[in-house]
Amino acid sequence: MTVRLSRIFMACLLGCSVLSAQAQGIRLPGIAGGAAAGESSAQRASDYIVAIVNNEPITNLQVRQDMHRLAQELVQQQATMPPPAVLAEQALERLITERSQIQYAREVGLKIEDFALDEAVQTVARQNQVDIEELHRRLAADGVSRSQFRGTLRDQMLLSRVREREVAQRVRVSELEIDQYLLDQQRNSANTLAEVNIAHILLELPESASADQISAARAQAEQIMARVRAGEDFSALARALSTAPDAIEGGLFGMRSVDRYPELFIDAVRSLEPGTMTTVRSGAGVHVLKVIDKRVAGALASSVQQTRASHILLRPTASLGEDAAIARLEEFRRRVMAGEATFEGLAREHSQDGSASQGGDLGWNPPGRFVPEFDAALAKLAPSEISPPLVSRFGVHLIRLEGRRTVPLTAREQRETVRALLREKKLEEAYQSWNRELRARAYVELREPPS
Repeated sequence: MTVRLSRIFMACLLGCSVLSAQAQGIRLPGIAGGAAAGESSAQRASDYIVAIVNNEPITNLQVRQDMHRLAQELVQQQATMPPPAVLAEQALERLITERSQIQYAREVGLKIEDFALDEAVQTVARQNQVDIEELHRRLAADGVSRSQFRGTLRDQMLLSRVREREVAQRVRVSELEIDQYLLDQQRNSANTLAEVNIAHILLELPESASADQISAARAQAEQIMARVRAGEDFSALARALSTAPDAIEGGLFGMRSVDRYPELFIDAVRSLEPGTMTTVRSGAGVHVLKVIDKRVAGALASSVQQTRASHILLRPTASLGEDAAIARLEEFRRRVMAGEATFEGLAREHSQDGSASQGGDLGWNPPGRFVPEFDAALAKLAPSEISPPLVSRFGVHLIRLEGRRTVPLTAREQRETVRALLREKKLEEAYQSWNRELRARAYVELREPPS
């Protein structure tokens, strides 16, 4: 199986959260080898230079390789494939852009330390669920040597670092801009509902349900709402009681536009505030609906769903390898579930995180506070449930979900949300401006193919 790395994953891997996905996108060769698909030794032997960027050549082979990568990205995005000539032009321009940015990074003294590169290689292997030797074995099967892989990864890390440094410092969001944005939102407060995040529990009924069956389902729905108001977790109840296909995800639809919901759902929740519930009857049965969040067109979210988690962290070392850390945490999980030990006690005794003294308690946190793999594991848990050992860039975790809650955003949190939103809008413009400046100062010579 060929190892594949998405641009978004690599951006998260290298921690370049300052830039948009387009501005910070990191690519590896698929990881599809040192030649484009179907490349023959004869074609490689006839390679030639197509461009010079500040005395560094770009070859026809490199352009064909990048065309292959671009095509893969377009397929993943389900985008229309341009003609080969257009694809070649886009690939060449991207290579020129990257080459000029890498050269600039070296000019200003940026570099990727060997330990950071080693850590990135380990993370790539971990995310693809193989060890480093297996990763390199698969790369070698695709014609990519260790030095080629490390060189490509180093260049992509350098690109992210220079983009973060040069672009981030160009972006400023003033308090006046935030005030103006909030004022505009108030003026547009009468806008219609645009997006909503609903969680639901389906109590299925036959098409020819009797009045008694319908009455019993409605009574059960009322009992469910009473249990949630008394403190039980809606997602846990959805997993236990709902007959809908999405019950395993806690009944969450996720934030989506109103036209992607059944009309009767939107009519039922239109006037409800986040955190409140209602019931509705459909042809499938009786639904319990809970509004997680809602937005009018162009408006900010007024609330956020927080999670409270605890974890035990073990950091692999020479004496405690990753596999051994996983085995130890699996044993901790078994002991807690068997009642032989408490999660808090094991965290205080063994966790290598600052939260150890609090029994591993990480407190209440909004989405995005943790690394993506940690957040993804949390999303699959019901309250009091313990995850299998999870490997992240920080080590190996054992995670317990303590609970979920929806809370309103404070005035300060809303302002920070606006700041981040306006900053993101400015980042892409700042990146394009910086890139144009670099492109304009670079010496680029395009060459015709040999006759």
